[in-house]
Amino acid sequence: MNASCCRGGAAALFVLFAAGPSLAGGPPTIVVDRDNVEITQNCFVRIGANPIPDADGNGVIHVKASGITIEFLDEKETREMMGAPEGTPWDAITGIGIMIDGQRDVTIRNAHCHRYKVGIYAKRADGLTLENCDVAGGFATRLRSTPAAEDGSDWLFPHHNDNHEWVNNFGAGICVENSERVTISGCFARRRQNGIIIDRVNNSRLYDNDCSFLSGWGLAMWRSNRNVITRNAFDFCVRGYSHMVYNRGQDSAGILMFEQCSENIIAENSATHGGDCFFGFAGREALGEAPPREGMSEAELQKFCKGRGNNNNLLINNDFSYAPAHGIEMTFSFNNRFIGNRMVDNAICGIWGGYSQSTLIADNTFTNNGEMAYGLERGGVNIEHGFANQIISNRFERNKCGVHLWTDPDEGLVNSAWGKANNAAGSSNNSITSNTFDGDVLAIQLRQCEDTHAAKNTFTSVGKEIELADSSEPDAPLFISSFDRRPDYPVFGTTRPVGARPELRGRGNIIMTEWGPWDHASPMVRLSSSGSSGDVYDVFGAKEPMRVGAAPAGIDAQVEEVGEGRYSVTITPRQPGIASYSIPIRIGSDFETTIAGTIIRTSWDITFFKWERQVTDPRNDLQAWRRLAEGPTAVHLKADSLTLPFAMGGPRDVRSLGKREALGAIESDLFGTIARARVPLSAGTWRLTTRSDDGVRITVNGPGIKDQRVIDNWTWHGPTVDQGEFTLSQAGEVNLLVEHFEIDGYAVLELSIERVE
Repeated sequence: MNASCCRGGAAALFVLFAAGPSLAGGPPTIVVDRDNVEITQNCFVRIGANPIPDADGNGVIHVKASGITIEFLDEKETREMMGAPEGTPWDAITGIGIMIDGQRDVTIRNAHCHRYKVGIYAKRADGLTLENCDVAGGFATRLRSTPAAEDGSDWLFPHHNDNHEWVNNFGAGICVENSERVTISGCFARRRQNGIIIDRVNNSRLYDNDCSFLSGWGLAMWRSNRNVITRNAFDFCVRGYSHMVYNRGQDSAGILMFEQCSENIIAENSATHGGDCFFGFAGREALGEAPPREGMSEAELQKFCKGRGNNNNLLINNDFSYAPAHGIEMTFSFNNRFIGNRMVDNAICGIWGGYSQSTLIADNTFTNNGEMAYGLERGGVNIEHGFANQIISNRFERNKCGVHLWTDPDEGLVNSAWGKANNAAGSSNNSITSNTFDGDVLAIQLRQCEDTHAAKNTFTSVGKEIELADSSEPDAPLFISSFDRRPDYPVFGTTRPVGARPELRGRGNIIMTEWGPWDHASPMVRLSSSGSSGDVYDVFGAKEPMRVGAAPAGIDAQVEEVGEGRYSVTITPRQPGIASYSIPIRIGSDFETTIAGTIIRTSWDITFFKWERQVTDPRNDLQAWRRLAEGPTAVHLKADSLTLPFAMGGPRDVRSLGKREALGAIESDLFGTIARARVPLSAGTWRLTTRSDDGVRITVNGPGIKDQRVIDNWTWHGPTVDQGEFTLSQAGEVNLLVEHFEIDGYAVLELSIERVE
């Protein structure tokens, strides 16, 4: 039974106490074996059945009283509450495990809520305490990015959450909203998208939690202030990465801080290998891009935006290393302090602080940042349009650039209400003092920076000490800023997550599956490449011998050991045509999975060409558009599959195509694709599936079929899946004609074919 099939069933059944005997005369034991169990007093909880779907979407367990303690019994077989059967796809998981709404001073200990979209959901729950709760296993979106190419549809864009978009769209192990004095400690999340969300949560403590190896955010904060967050592990909260192929991050983060979160203490946490390790953004409201801007005059809006951001936060003694993007990103914010943090081997830079003001960056370590930089955004500290920031007593070593400050035109932001209200026209009054630079390619780069103070910096074996452009000559301040010692701060928790996973250092240990990062704890099998010549699977973490089952007739399965605990499995069809396979893989006695797929063994003749919106728009004049494929600027080539992840680029950006020079004239917007293939198929019904952005149509010719339009979505659209079927009365060769046009933005064209049983 799939959990998603249980919604909308019988009317809700409310049970006051499905109670068993109390333990040694103490609180009663509540047996939870159905949906909508209400708890109104101190109790122990035993799970009496599984799975228990949340059929009406409002929670399986409802806490209906304040000031009570609920403790789940410790026996494994009676404590774990499952919302869906084993094997339910992560993106089909629904429901809430435990709901607290409007109750104060509730304590929940040792809850185990698995395979729910939200494990524990609390609203208006002042004084809530969650201790040692396990919320592993839950909702996550399926990732379409592969080891070979990014898919732009995987980006998260967390800029909206005032209508609970984060939890509604992506779920969470724990979500707490509109609450004060919350304590969350010792909780654990894996195998889901998000760990902990706090939304308008203030004056609270989070410590000793481990929300790692997630495909979204370890901790996500929205409008939350004066919280102390110490000694948590938020490692490997990441998406959008393939080692040395692409590094995007896609707005994943170990710690996410959005929309005016201020006066928080973030200390002694390990948030390594995140898309960004720490991702802070002032928010759309702060920038005047969202309500209450309606009805405001320009002067009123500027007054509203003055000084708004994620302000007065202390990030101290954390490990923010090995990110696909940034160790710390904190933008459009004021008076933050980044002290004593470790930022090593971040692909783009250690700190990105665009439009930040009065930031103290002191006593941090920046090593080997910028290996996969984006242009001049690279290295240790990068700040665009920053004002009165102090970069003091840091250690820079082997970065592409140690400190890079600059001004660029950026007229939209400079002329926005926030930009005008906060003197954001340029980079000025920044200080770079008493830092050491050792082995950096370039130590300091300044571009159009006014009143920049640089003094008492030490340079050792750097490629170049300073590079200046556009009136950026630095001067020595009258008073040399210094940093004497790290400030005192409160610490909660007994764990020491910083440095606790030394064997996983380095971005090379970010290994993505279709659901998220591999946790390095159990074997993992993923499809690494696919084409008409065959499918290739990577196997990681095989600590015991691997056995591959028999392949179907007409299919070869070749296994190669490629490293310690690593194998490559290549599936190859022997004859042209369509070959389907399903092959079991076993590792030791505890791990078993099945690899399955369909291979189209053929060769595609593909033509790419440019078109003009006003002259040859394919939606208005199809024949004129088609004629461009025969023109002198069209590029013709062959490919072994029709898997074309253009992303934000064009044909020249698809690695599998080659011919980068020939394709160079075909830009990322306004291009056409026409592809043809001949495929021998058996009699029966076949299904074509495309994913396209923008228009796509497929025409089929074959035995008993003439010019059948199987798929026709000839529109301007985002990444969209379309399906169509055709039936062959007899076996024979089928001609496929695929036409595709791209207008602008993201682009993709993918085709698969399967027999309909």
